Amino acid sequence: PEGTVSLVLVMDDPDIPTAVKERMGIEKFDHFAVYNLSPDTHTLTADNLSGTLGLNGRGEAVYTGPCPPPEYEPTEHRYIFRLYALSGHLNFIKAPTLDELETAASGMAIANAELTGRYQRITAQN
Repeated sequence: PEGTVSLVLVMDDPDIPTAVKERMGIEKFDHFAVYNLSPDTHTLTADNLSGTLGLNGRGEAVYTGPCPPPEYEPTEHRYIFRLYALSGHLNFIKAPTLDELETAASGMAIANAELTGRYQRITAQN
């Protein structure tokens, strides 16, 4: 939208198993958080990331792709992508969590969009 200075893109999985939620003390697994993307960004690749990475659910500043653990298969998971158009840039002293990033983005959000993808690992049948 007009007035967009930067973009934020996040991805999480709310369908993680209850045992994982309890073990990690979370309600969703954060797969990806990137901020200060140029509004001209049309493609993100591992070797061409124009923004700054936030922390995923493991506390690492990397993308973790959709791949439910095999011990919990064959469960379908929803992967929710949220994109925010911001009126400015975000600044953090240390890499933010997805929740910290979304909280900070909410104060500058001009618009947002959400896309839900579904993924289920296909396993060989005997």
